[in-house]
This record gives sequence, structure tokens and C-alpha cells, in this order.
Amino acid sequence: MLETISVTTSSHSEMVDITEQIEEQLQKSNLRNGIVIVQSMHTTASITVNENADPDVKKDMLMRLDEVYPWTHRKDLHAEGNTASHLKTSTLGHSQTLLVDDGKLVLGTWQGVYFCEFDGPRSRKVAIKIMEG
Repeated sequence: MLETISVTTSSHSEMVDITEQIEEQLQKSNLRNGIVIVQSMHTTASITVNENADPDVKKDMLMRLDEVYPWTHRKDLHAEGNTASHLKTSTLGHSQTLLVDDGKLVLGTWQGVYFCEFDGPRSRKVAIKIMEG
């Protein structure tokens, strides 16, 4: 089963918790055991799993990514001027594979699934593939 969800971002860089939307799709599927693959459909946005209890974790991650990949660099050649967003996406990755056990996502106590926007604000798409196994 392949589903698509929409994510609308409001900032240039932002981490949006999409765990609930994934769980909704999982419940609709009636899958008991298997995997869920969550994939960003964009070259300037990532999917990651990280802490969902302290909002400062998101702020710190975005700040540190900006330090490693500043928005402007005098040697960047990409005409759109968003090389940093492509680098951030390649670093974090465009997808995550999540386990499903007894109809629930297997996540740690403090874990959530995040859509990471690096070139917003925009309307984005996330593909969710739910598979038995």
C-alpha cells in the first residue's frame, strides 16, 4: 500500500513531526507486522527519526546543520542558490524504514519521525509505503 501525505512548512528550515500522520496511515492499512518506508519526494527535504520531547533538539539540529552548511558559500555554483539545502538532505537522507509490531510503529520512548524542510516555506509531499513482513 502506497500513500502520500502533504506537509506544509512555514519556515526556511524546519522540522515537522509527522509521526501521527504515519500512524494514521498505518491504522488504515490494518497491518499487524511489517515495515513502513517514509520518503521525502524532494531534493531539499529529509526524513529523520529523533527526539520528540524537547523542542530545543530540533532548534539545535537546525543550528548545527547551518554551521556545517551555511546558506551562502562563495564557491557554490548551483544557479538556484540552495546548495546548502541539497547537502543537508543528502546528509540526513531522504527516507527512513520503520518497523511495525502488533499494528504499531516501533519507536523509542522519546522518538518521533520528522520531515526536515531545508528550502521553505513550501507545500511538500511524503510517500509512505506500508508492507507486510
